[in-house]
Amino acid sequence: MSQLLDLLQKDARKTNAELAELLGLDEAAVSQEIAQLEQDGTIMGYTAIIDREQHQPNKVTAMIEVRLSPERGGGFDRLANRIAAFPQVKSCFLMSGSYDLLTIVEGEDLREVARFVSETLSTMNGILSTATHFQLKTYKANGLLRSSQPDPDRLPVSP
Repeated sequence: MSQLLDLLQKDARKTNAELAELLGLDEAAVSQEIAQLEQDGTIMGYTAIIDREQHQPNKVTAMIEVRLSPERGGGFDRLANRIAAFPQVKSCFLMSGSYDLLTIVEGEDLREVARFVSETLSTMNGILSTATHFQLKTYKANGLLRSSQPDPDRLPVSP
């Protein structure tokens, strides 16, 4: 039921009645489908998308490329799961290309992220190298443009 998932991803606050109306289904069927998607882990959770520049302007987000040494019989999974379990790690993805994992890390400041990378992440057995990139500004997150962006269809007016 990809249409239902698309609607929930755009606005998880819609009621089951609103979703049912949009999908042309009855509310009980939508409720049952959502319950099944939650049960089987397709829907992992619900969250608010927060504009950190408005709410926590000093918080730092970094994208860290991590090269790993794969383990015999387990590949990258065991080490990737250990890394993903750290509270500083907000997301962790196995990637193709020149590095193995992309981790998204948050900290109160640059030093906190640097300390995590230098004292925790890069000292773990199996980590070959890291490359840290700090997020400077957000234009779009989770499919949403920042509300403070000017309307692209409007031309600037000068006095």
